[in-house]
Amino acid sequence: MKINVLKAGSTAFVWLIGTCLAFGQQTNIPLTDLSAFKEPGNSWSLVGDVTADLNENNSIKSSKGSGILLNISSPKKTGFDLTTIKEYGDFVLELDYLTAKGTNSGIYLQSNYEIQLEDSWTVKNPLSSNNGGVYERWDNDKPEGEKGYGGIAPRQNASKAPGLWQHIKIVFQAPKFDNAGKKTDNARLISVELNGVTIHENVELNGATRGGYGTEKAFAPLRLQGDHGSIAFRNISITDIPATATPNGRRGGGGADPIYVDAPTNTMIRSFVDVMPGVRSVHAISVGGPQQVAYSYDLDNGTLLQGWHGGFLDATPMWDGRGNGTSRPLGSVTRFTKKPVLAISKLATPESVWVADTAGTGFRTKGYVMDNQERPEFKYIIYGTKVTDAVKVMENGQGLTREVTLDQPAKDLYLLLGEVADINEVSKGLYLVDDKSYYLQFPNGEKPVVRDVNGKKQLIMAIGSKLNYSILF
Repeated sequence: MKINVLKAGSTAFVWLIGTCLAFGQQTNIPLTDLSAFKEPGNSWSLVGDVTADLNENNSIKSSKGSGILLNISSPKKTGFDLTTIKEYGDFVLELDYLTAKGTNSGIYLQSNYEIQLEDSWTVKNPLSSNNGGVYERWDNDKPEGEKGYGGIAPRQNASKAPGLWQHIKIVFQAPKFDNAGKKTDNARLISVELNGVTIHENVELNGATRGGYGTEKAFAPLRLQGDHGSIAFRNISITDIPATATPNGRRGGGGADPIYVDAPTNTMIRSFVDVMPGVRSVHAISVGGPQQVAYSYDLDNGTLLQGWHGGFLDATPMWDGRGNGTSRPLGSVTRFTKKPVLAISKLATPESVWVADTAGTGFRTKGYVMDNQERPEFKYIIYGTKVTDAVKVMENGQGLTREVTLDQPAKDLYLLLGEVADINEVSKGLYLVDDKSYYLQFPNGEKPVVRDVNGKKQLIMAIGSKLNYSILF
């Protein structure tokens, strides 16, 4: 069974691609608007784009169009839950969601078992009530008044900032019943992945969670919570579980015991880093710390590769046996580039072509020095100018700050901020980039130069003597 909310040119379609789970019969039924759901309340609408205010609670603005389901709910005007017409047994659910600041929502599998959706940005020790948690459950075998008991917290906080798209994938096994209607097997979460990180695995659900309908069934609708805050959904997909599906938590290579590296204090690991499939940085360093935010940096080009929330590094590929030299982030990754590209270029005008590599630039890496908190500041020489690139994890855990300093002011040296699908200014000095993947924030309201290059938006900015900005994700 599959539901997609998607764009088709300028026309809105909500596709309900039905698979009769009992008989395996395939039907394709095109629907419009909210027709896949039972009597949707007036808090729900179909829109073309959404933007959340990073500084204001429960604030989402929208623009006309199609492709996104938006729920607006506030204490003064409470929203409604959204329930599918179709009923489901075992399934794989995938969707994108975007929370407002302070939002609390949820996905009720079979209208009974809630996976919490919440603005949990920067939470260090997540609870079952935080983003991705299995909410407090009920035990029907206990007396009234004693039925509630603890939910299940996610393994780590893999959440992104409000106003950014997040992706969740849930592999769900429905409860089983005999011919007499007696339950023979509890419902089960085979796995839950949030933003690419496995946060639950092989979790047995022996009763409905709080807010569930209570009566367990072999087939029941999916329900999206709409009464606890404003939230948007897109790309909703419900499909059958593959026959080969098994719990798929993060594993070390070759079946070896995984080798995980924590960063309770400021920690650095040198390794290869695979930026994209087939693209490897061979002189990279990853830096993490107690804020549970980390990043990887390419020393050959002065390029900031990626940042992430959550655990630090999986070093299994590097240290198990002979190893291949690579390490992998343990948290939810936000990539800032698809390949290591020279970070600084000399341009005659802002429209000049970016230099492809270090040839002719006089680039020489000078390693790094440590600041008074044992955090690295990277040093290199390019075009005869000494550069200090200080990338620091923000103390509040929201992301990274970056300060690039030149020993001699230069009008023609520019920093490459990224090549992205799009960029939109949401307030003075604050930009959403790359399909709401992360924010760029400039403290003095600076505006990056936006150039069209190979179908992408290339973002550059003149350095002068010093350039400061932050990346929030």
